[in-house]
Amino acid sequence: MTKLFSIFLNVSLLLLLLMPTHAADWAEWRGPARDGISLEKGLPTSWSPSGQNLAWKVPYGGRSAPIVMNGRVYLQNAAGKGAEEQERLMCFDADTGKLLWEHRFNVFLSDVPAHRVGWASPVGDPATGNVFVFGSGGSLLSLTREGKVLWERSLGEDFGLLTTHGGRTVSPLIDGDLVIVSGVTFQWGPNARGAHRFMAFDKRTGQTIYLSAPGGRPYDTTYAAPIIVNVNGTRLLIQGASDGVTHAIKPQTGESVWKYEISKRGLNTGAVVYNNIAILTHSEENLASSEMGMVTAVDATAKGDIKKEQIKWTRLGWQGGYSSPVIDGDRFYHIDNSANIAAFDLNTGNQLWLKNLGTIQKASPVLADGKLYVGTETGKFFILKPTATGCEILDEDQLGTEALPEAVIASVAVSNGRVYLVTDTGLYCIGKKTNGATNQSAPVEGIPNPNRPATHVQVVPTELILKPGERVSFRARLFDEQGRFIREEAAPTWSLDQLKGTISNGQLTVADEAVTQAGLVKATVGNISGSANVRVFPPLPWSENFDAMAPNSVPPLWVNATLKFAVREMDGKKVLVKTTEGSSLLSRARAYFGPSDLSNYTVEADISATQRRRQQGDGGVIAQRYVLALYGNSQKLHLEPWQPETERTVTVPFAWKQDTWYRMKLEVQNLPDGKVRARGKVWLASEAEPAAWMIERIDPIPNRQGAPGIYGSALAELYFDNLKVYKNN
Repeated sequence: MTKLFSIFLNVSLLLLLLMPTHAADWAEWRGPARDGISLEKGLPTSWSPSGQNLAWKVPYGGRSAPIVMNGRVYLQNAAGKGAEEQERLMCFDADTGKLLWEHRFNVFLSDVPAHRVGWASPVGDPATGNVFVFGSGGSLLSLTREGKVLWERSLGEDFGLLTTHGGRTVSPLIDGDLVIVSGVTFQWGPNARGAHRFMAFDKRTGQTIYLSAPGGRPYDTTYAAPIIVNVNGTRLLIQGASDGVTHAIKPQTGESVWKYEISKRGLNTGAVVYNNIAILTHSEENLASSEMGMVTAVDATAKGDIKKEQIKWTRLGWQGGYSSPVIDGDRFYHIDNSANIAAFDLNTGNQLWLKNLGTIQKASPVLADGKLYVGTETGKFFILKPTATGCEILDEDQLGTEALPEAVIASVAVSNGRVYLVTDTGLYCIGKKTNGATNQSAPVEGIPNPNRPATHVQVVPTELILKPGERVSFRARLFDEQGRFIREEAAPTWSLDQLKGTISNGQLTVADEAVTQAGLVKATVGNISGSANVRVFPPLPWSENFDAMAPNSVPPLWVNATLKFAVREMDGKKVLVKTTEGSSLLSRARAYFGPSDLSNYTVEADISATQRRRQQGDGGVIAQRYVLALYGNSQKLHLEPWQPETERTVTVPFAWKQDTWYRMKLEVQNLPDGKVRARGKVWLASEAEPAAWMIERIDPIPNRQGAPGIYGSALAELYFDNLKVYKNN
């Protein structure tokens, strides 16, 4: 790379970071500044679902908020039913409601139930016009404005991302060249422990740029809205997480700046910031009080753990755990879980007024043109006029009927003089039929001094899976103390840690040995250094009997195995045990090994089950996003891609005796007609393999690639041994 070209890239990145936003676009679910505020004027004060001020309506609903960008509305939801249900991104003409395209993608290897699919909101990138969608099953996709998929990542297989029966999924955000998501992950090696992690990807290629785990033990999955604000020159991404902590990190590097633990449950509301004061809310159990819920103000200029003296004020007992607050001058508005909206003084936290809107509340209000636009889960939609002393209802509409309401769970989007509202069954465009707003640009910050000292080295890409002999180039990127990009370092000192191979001028050549290995690619600049994680898997076939592993360890390159599986000596040999951890985040586990782009292969393993209190667990093998699983209590054999959606599961009776070793075999084959055939068999390990397959599924909405793995849900301990993965004959 020439010096001139490097300077061009640096300036381009900075301009992307500082690019003005336009009031006409609402490219993220909380708006241009991620704070629930629109700068537009002349918005409707009343409307009617039957026609008044209704530009258009289409019969597509959901639970996530719409976004609007470049004259198009994007909506994420579920599509299809039963055996053919998928997740979907839809694109509509913002002026007419015409459906322009939709892209459907599979949910797989997930505990999310069908009715919780489509939780997160998409995010648009004004710089490229591309749209990014984070699926309930852990898929992250990049699409063009015409619906072409540019890249896709499977965060469950790649990072051990958990997707639970609650379905809660954090919406992604765009920051410069990055698309950032977060969630609970159990990975491998240095990131094997469970944590709420922030994962940043190159928005153009999907390559992993960084992983950040600033917190502690996770309690649940969450969906808190992230916000990025400038605090005394340092840009902070502030977000509540699954460890009951609100974290502030530098969005371009993932470095932790401050954290404040406020609950022993996950946090679901977004923060807002006023004069360097962050307003945080939740409705969970407080750490120092028996009361449920709180609203608090903390010093956003803090460093490290927030101390008592950095808390400006706290009000306990306010149970606003789903809807995020919005600031209006020197006060903010917030809605509790029972649909009571209140105004609070920003400087003191004193409640100024309270008004009831219904009974159940999830949606966050949007402040625009001096009005609040918000719906409730009982189908009421309000246009409110708030003041310092009270709140006037300008318009109130019942969507659906009181007996059969159209639930409003999502926030509205405001764009070009219109309000876009999503219910569980429809998408409404409220306002004039013609485009009615003028663009307003936010001020652009000055370009920082390029000669400032570096405090952080970022080696990219990271979290790579390579093959023996493969070559890949790395870059060392420098950032200053405030998390601002400086330059790509032309000549860092490169080194390898626990990796067999060579590296020169940033180009790694992996050793040709056909062995698994893992380690770091390190870059040092002066007295600071950074590293990238690399795993190496040889071509198939693979086999593992765990004999070479230490007791109580896990296979070091496996994802989502730590705390859930352990090697143990039993009957003179070593086996892998699915442990009986009590935590809901640990009891069910899908552990993966290898890249997520493998296809046309077979997985075999020995499995044995125990019983405890007349309960027997479930276990099996995974190939190409299909699971062959024995269910102990029901005494059945399942073949399934997505366990909660039972209509796509094939079952046969199987007498699974405890304390007996069986052999399982799952073969998945991509067929010429575009479908996939998965088939399996189970037999006593002491006997010869039967010729016939026991169970088969031809999938019309196929998963044509995926990582191998094992599955265990241990009501009582399960044992695995003699694992094999090989290409189909």
